Amino acid sequence: MPLFLFDFIGGALGSQILLSLVIVLCALVLEDLTIILVGVLAADGLIAIPLALFSLYVGVILGDIGFYSLGRLARTHPRLAHYVEHDLISSLGTWLKERYVFTLFSARFIPGSRIPTYATSGFFRFSFSTFLVTIIGAILVWTTALFSASYWFGSLSSKWLIHVRWGIAFLFLLALFLIARHNLLAYRAKRNSSDILQV
Repeated sequence: MPLFLFDFIGGALGSQILLSLVIVLCALVLEDLTIILVGVLAADGLIAIPLALFSLYVGVILGDIGFYSLGRLARTHPRLAHYVEHDLISSLGTWLKERYVFTLFSARFIPGSRIPTYATSGFFRFSFSTFLVTIIGAILVWTTALFSASYWFGSLSSKWLIHVRWGIAFLFLLALFLIARHNLLAYRAKRNSSDILQV
């Protein structure tokens, strides 16, 4: 686990406002890692659960809005905007529009799919209000579930050696990373094979 997160959050433990701000900022950068870390710290009684969850929700929502905004910004850039009319990209936009809410919601639970899906939503200028309502619903489910699992793990492992405890948490995060990497590689392979077939 990145030591800066421990130091960053640990340094803010004395002030509730500062702690909330630090959690929001960490959730913007490393969402799942922050949720797990904050869940374990809440189990140790270092962070109040309502403050922890509220701060996590705000940070994750702001991060997702950032991905959407990044897609909107890419649309205005001349080098990127011309790709919208390309047949492959156009068909992706049509496909996504037909199943917009389902795809947005499920992207939260499929490692590696959230950033491209949310940025694509902004790129095609899909409804921001639909985007916001859908991601808030997905965030409430995913963040609460991951926080609860981390809180349970923190309560269960409170007497364990710190290296064992954080080693297990690191293995869980590594599994999420490997699943996301596998999903991205499978998507790229499928995209490359469909590009070859179209040529």
